[in-house]
Amino acid sequence: MRKIFLSALLAGSSLALGACSYAAPDSASVVVDGQTLTAEQARWREHIAILADDAMEGRLAGTPGYERAADYVVQQFEEIGAIPRGTDGWFQPVPLVRASVAGPGSAAMVAGGQPTPLVFGTDYVPGATMGHRSVAVDAPLIFVGQGIAAASEGRDDYAGLDLKGKIAVFAPGAPDTLQGEIRAHAARPDNKAAEAAKRGAIATIMIAPDTMPLSGFVESYQEPRNSWRKPDGTGFSIAPIPQLGVLSAAAATRLFGAVPALGDVSKANLRFASQTNYAPFESKNIVGMIPGTDPALANEYVVLTGHLDHLGVRADGEVFNGAMDNASGIASMIEAGRKLVAEPGRRPILLVALTAEEGGLVGSDYFARHAVVPIQQIVGNVNLDMAILTYPFTDMFAFGADRSTLGPITEKALGDIGIALTPDPDPREALFTRSDHYRFVQAGVPVLFLKTGFAGEGKEATRVFRSGPYHNVNDDLTLPFNWASGVKFVDANVAIARGIANAAERPRWNKGDYFGTLYGGYGAK
Repeated sequence: MRKIFLSALLAGSSLALGACSYAAPDSASVVVDGQTLTAEQARWREHIAILADDAMEGRLAGTPGYERAADYVVQQFEEIGAIPRGTDGWFQPVPLVRASVAGPGSAAMVAGGQPTPLVFGTDYVPGATMGHRSVAVDAPLIFVGQGIAAASEGRDDYAGLDLKGKIAVFAPGAPDTLQGEIRAHAARPDNKAAEAAKRGAIATIMIAPDTMPLSGFVESYQEPRNSWRKPDGTGFSIAPIPQLGVLSAAAATRLFGAVPALGDVSKANLRFASQTNYAPFESKNIVGMIPGTDPALANEYVVLTGHLDHLGVRADGEVFNGAMDNASGIASMIEAGRKLVAEPGRRPILLVALTAEEGGLVGSDYFARHAVVPIQQIVGNVNLDMAILTYPFTDMFAFGADRSTLGPITEKALGDIGIALTPDPDPREALFTRSDHYRFVQAGVPVLFLKTGFAGEGKEATRVFRSGPYHNVNDDLTLPFNWASGVKFVDANVAIARGIANAAERPRWNKGDYFGTLYGGYGAK
């Protein structure tokens, strides 16, 4: 029924489905739109063409277009020989919610029992307080600098501070002195709030950065934020305390009586109230499994992930097709799965197409916290997301590789197929925290996330994509895809996944690694 449905759907779209090249040997020649491709390249292209077609309506989580794309992925998982491993057949239902602040709320500076109102848009802007419907606080503030908790890296803004019963006020960002991946993690406001909560803070609020006036926050303050839905109907946040919003530097100075320094406690209380509305919706992750060959390792799973969702349809009706982001990653997962089914490793492999990445890595967070197997049995994650595949790449950089024993596996796997492993050329992009592997890091799982490198045409190709088609309606099949590079990307991820699956020992974090230690990962302590 699913195949009939998809055929009927796509027959009326702009995509003409001809004879499929699946049965042809990988090296056989296939002519597609006037291009001569190998059968393997043609399959990879066909997945992208279907997933990025207008009929999929931009694959926005919770929409019929996403459901159609999910059905296509199931069809392909079935065809390559994977078996269903979701909680509902192939699927893991994911309950989602959109949270938006109901309005300006109220804020006041309270000194000597006398409140002085703060002005919305001038002094403060509230935000959706994920996990809370109604917030009302009246407490002193304590300035915690940038709110960095990285004692092992020589920086702990909380050292010696008493946060109990106070609202933690922090400046945005993280210092350049921190290693790039740690800096990206430490700069996230939700992580700052989680660290403040551990130390007894009752809420957090951020001082607006110099680079963005408060008016910039006003323009978007009611835009919905996504999370997965808790049983009480609110959204999950890693921080159990409310993140109130943004405070102007001038308002902070009035509350503290001067420009605050680290550890200062305000002269006046902040009285703050807001309401958050929640709108529920539903989506799903798609989970297939490739069994391993060694019964002794049947409970050690390697997980390949990629996000299926994209941005949907623009207000003017133009579709965000998401060909590179991330139809290419799902196409690569399908074709990697085909090769791994044909030659399985000792450990089982899960293929997981994730929902709601574009909404904040939500589908992966839900999977990591509600894994279809015990999370302790997931020994490694390889994430496939938006490599730039418009040029003949010769090098790759691998997020997470130098933090665990996945590093040597990755270096050997890439070296064996002639790909150089190079350092992250642009750590300020903070890519380590911007794709789904990060949620596995937070669950204590070693990760590997490959991106095509900057050698040769790589730097310019990356600049061109990120400055134009990225998150735009021209991320579609008209991009100058290098089909041979697509297959090379598949081969790189297959080699790494197979290396993990066949390793003599399960992957372990490097002893003392920041993330392994923070999240209790295997081998870190």
